Amino acid sequence: MTPQSPAGASVPSNDAGHPPLSFGHELPPEDSPAPSKGTIRVVQLYPRDMNIYGDWGNALVLAQRLRWHGYTPELLEYNVGDEFPAKVDLIVGGGGQDSGQLVIQDDLLSRESVLKELAENGTPMLVICGLYQLFGKFFKTRTGSVIPGIGILDVETHGTDQRLIGNVSVSSPEFGTVLGYENHSGQTTLGPGVSALGTAAKGTGNNSNDGQEGARYRNIVASYLHGSLLPKNPALADFLIRTAVERKYGSFSPGAPDDSYAILAREHAARRPR
Repeated sequence: MTPQSPAGASVPSNDAGHPPLSFGHELPPEDSPAPSKGTIRVVQLYPRDMNIYGDWGNALVLAQRLRWHGYTPELLEYNVGDEFPAKVDLIVGGGGQDSGQLVIQDDLLSRESVLKELAENGTPMLVICGLYQLFGKFFKTRTGSVIPGIGILDVETHGTDQRLIGNVSVSSPEFGTVLGYENHSGQTTLGPGVSALGTAAKGTGNNSNDGQEGARYRNIVASYLHGSLLPKNPALADFLIRTAVERKYGSFSPGAPDDSYAILAREHAARRPR
């Protein structure tokens, strides 16, 4: 079925047969074409409804760093009602308001089995804020409504009247210092089936009680950190890329990414107050 624009007009497909990216998003052109080591298919989940606080930047970073490492990025979107792409190598999803979660909840539940299979098979995934919550068991809003999750992550989230907002610095055993920005009223508690991404050295993280931020399960990284997250955290981006490449091709041959802007961004972010 041909995807439709909001006005009902047919949306043309790109050369690969997939619909174009939303909101006029385009990948920047390559600086200098070189022989590719292979193609990595990156799928962004629900960018029309779950793409707040610059989360689109995470997909852009993955695409650019794949190029720097010598691989060809194929960036696809999955929105409500779309056919789910085949042969997915890496998944990224962003945050949204409660209204956005309500829009996607039925469609997300219909994709529960395919996403669980990908997760259990080790597909690397980055899920931020609202999708972090819905990859868990449920999100119970502060008014008592329950939005069911798909249960990949052993976490549950309860809405509160307290908004957790500000710059965050996380000490992660895997990725060192992770920097970002949080803005959420849902408070998430981890179960025994997951581990924390790290401990909040500045800011709050998952909730106002235990000092933990984010969650880790298999090759999934879940976090409340916007900003977007990956431009300031290249170690995390390269973990996702390396894992995707190793799963598909058996080994990863790194390139020479230009981290100069990431270093500057990290220095600036680290100096910012809460």
